[in-house]
Amino acid sequence: MTRRDDYYNRAKQQGYRSRAAYKLEQLDELEDVLSAGDTVVDLGAAPGGWLQVAAEAVGPEGRVIGVDLQRIDELEDVTDRVETIRGDMTDGRTRERIRELAGGEVDAVVSDMAPDMSGEYSLDQARSLHLARQAFETARELLGPGGDLVVKVFQGPDVEEFRAELEDGFDYVRATSPDASRESSSELYLIGKGRLTAPVSPGDRLEVEIVDRGREGDGLASVEGFRLFVPGTEVGEVLEVRVEDVKPRFGFAERVE
Repeated sequence: MTRRDDYYNRAKQQGYRSRAAYKLEQLDELEDVLSAGDTVVDLGAAPGGWLQVAAEAVGPEGRVIGVDLQRIDELEDVTDRVETIRGDMTDGRTRERIRELAGGEVDAVVSDMAPDMSGEYSLDQARSLHLARQAFETARELLGPGGDLVVKVFQGPDVEEFRAELEDGFDYVRATSPDASRESSSELYLIGKGRLTAPVSPGDRLEVEIVDRGREGDGLASVEGFRLFVPGTEVGEVLEVRVEDVKPRFGFAERVE
């Protein structure tokens, strides 16, 4: 029996709506993306295989929100924790509806979105990358600090550049192809672990205490655990600063005279 037939038959026997359910199951086993009590957003959720896996993982105290242009039939066993939206992720009204259902920041965004296949690989790969970027933008809007992202893309040009963008927004990023993917598939899953968020923004003015010195000699302040480098300052100094630049893990500020 081929790997494709094995997962297809297992899905039928275990009541999953698609063999793709095992992809999310394996990705979760690899990087612990889904936890009990989580709020999860599933993009490209039809027919519902990933919704089923996510609902099992988050349990009765969790919530899963599925989004797709296609209608998703009700999942009878987990109606208490799954809600679906029929809509387009490029539409601001769809994203607003997600925020309303989530009731705040979410713990994970997972995306198995794929383009309608044209048969021309370069075009299909470019479209898959576009969808992956949409998923990333959605994750940046919805994920709370420490949240996770799983996104599918077809291997090809600009994937490494996209991965580098993810690395700027997460503690680390892993690329993998789960065993449940078809042997001939070019799909690659990028898992972003630990959404990085800064408690300050460029232009903010605040009072800080210099608590340490960086390797380049700049003073180092801590704002809710976020490192802020301030040149020309001394340890123990308390002063007002203006934030000039913010990176995922640290920022730069200047003394306000």
